[in-house]
Amino acid sequence: MARKATNKKQKSLEETLWDSANKLRGSVEPSEYKHVVLSLIFLKFASEKFEHRRQELVDEGKEKYLDMVEFYTMKNVFYLPEESRWRFIKKHAKQDDIAIKIDTALFTVEKNNKALRGALPDNYFSRLDLDVSKLAALIDTIHNIHTLKDKEQDIVGRVYEYFLSKFALAEGKGKGEFYTPKSIVNLIAEMIEPYKGKIYDPCCGSGGMFVQSMKFVENHQGNKKDISIYGQEYTSTTYKLAKMNLAIRGISANLGLKADDTFSRDQHPDLKADYIMANPPFNQKDWRASDELTDDPRWAGYEVPSTGNANYGWILHMASKLSENGVAGFILANGALSGNNIEKEIRKKMIENHLVEAVIILPRSMFYTTDISVTLWILNKNKKARKVEHGDLKRDYRNREHEILFMDLRQRGEPFEKKYVQFSDQHIQDVTETYHTWQQTVANQEYKNIPEYCYSAHIDEVRSKDYSLVPSKYIKFVNRDENIDFDEKMAGLQADFTELLKAEENSKKELLRVFRELGYEIRL
Repeated sequence: MARKATNKKQKSLEETLWDSANKLRGSVEPSEYKHVVLSLIFLKFASEKFEHRRQELVDEGKEKYLDMVEFYTMKNVFYLPEESRWRFIKKHAKQDDIAIKIDTALFTVEKNNKALRGALPDNYFSRLDLDVSKLAALIDTIHNIHTLKDKEQDIVGRVYEYFLSKFALAEGKGKGEFYTPKSIVNLIAEMIEPYKGKIYDPCCGSGGMFVQSMKFVENHQGNKKDISIYGQEYTSTTYKLAKMNLAIRGISANLGLKADDTFSRDQHPDLKADYIMANPPFNQKDWRASDELTDDPRWAGYEVPSTGNANYGWILHMASKLSENGVAGFILANGALSGNNIEKEIRKKMIENHLVEAVIILPRSMFYTTDISVTLWILNKNKKARKVEHGDLKRDYRNREHEILFMDLRQRGEPFEKKYVQFSDQHIQDVTETYHTWQQTVANQEYKNIPEYCYSAHIDEVRSKDYSLVPSKYIKFVNRDENIDFDEKMAGLQADFTELLKAEENSKKELLRVFRELGYEIRL
């Protein structure tokens, strides 16, 4: 009797890549793993798209056009000469000169495809002096990954995120400098609806915001030609990755001439964007010298952001880039919601200028490299009543100029790879529906404040709370079993505690008075 085949648990893409990268241990620094793997993943991905398009031409009876570049680029597919195709790399994987062949493949791909200029490593594999057997084993592993299996996945970005999670601390990178999880990017896109116009990301990382923006346009029957993409990235290797990530998908973008600092060398000084999506580095320190950028036009009308934390530098930079109807959605650490001194003054003016539209606190453990809870900010240059129509999107906005929507999503989300949290499609739909209902006048649908979830605060209430944007100061939290309003309960407990401290201080003073009358000098 034949034995039954046992179903082995299939490894995730990340686990497979991690195993393959581990094969390099001893010959490559851990911080180099991701660049080696991503370059090979790119070749595999580009080759599979090339072979798919090549087969299409055969099926259409167009064999004579198989080596005409135009018949590939018209479908946003890179034309690959023989020496750049994955099967060529795989065939020669065990040869001593395989590193040179990989470098040649990358060089040739870039040379033949203008969209990749400056995107691919230059003589990278040759310089690493990799062990041939280990590199061959890595190629074997990647050969078994079907990069086109799930067209919805941002494979390059997903791989980059995973590898950063493993090496962020070893490389000394700040916890905010990583790829933004897909479900958060999807949430931002569905909320601000980047349908038509200019999209900008001032710290674009691997380009994931742009990828999801284009998917949003496609999902709503829009035209990708109606979107222009602008970005900037500080790190050279990440800048190359972004160009590679976008080029693979046929997305044209202006990321500046090179990797550079957004604050000191803004490569889009005159840009006015209709949509901004960003995940800036959290709590970035020493982002400018004390005497630098003090008269920068980006802070016009506001205090100059503190040198010790770049959060409000990023906020004002993005606010300055918005068009007259521009909307921005970006992630920041929670500390930016209630900082004092300069931060408070900037925040106050932003609120009084009716720029802040929504503040949404997210669950913990959504990022690979930090488990802290963070906040999604929505800025809107035009919160007044107006009508907007784009394809299947029709919005009849009511005037929310004097209100701010607060949302608490900390109890939402679903488990992801055991220790992480992500939003499901249903979560995203529910949250965006609440937000858009609050924004609009919709027949048979009215926005309502919901305890523990959402609250629309009038600007007078925000003033009364000293311009704090902490959602828990506005959203009611009610114990369902005992029907206790914990916001009021906490306020009462704080008042009681203050009285106890006063009573204790008075007791100390009385005790000191008695001892002094008895002739003792006591200090407490």
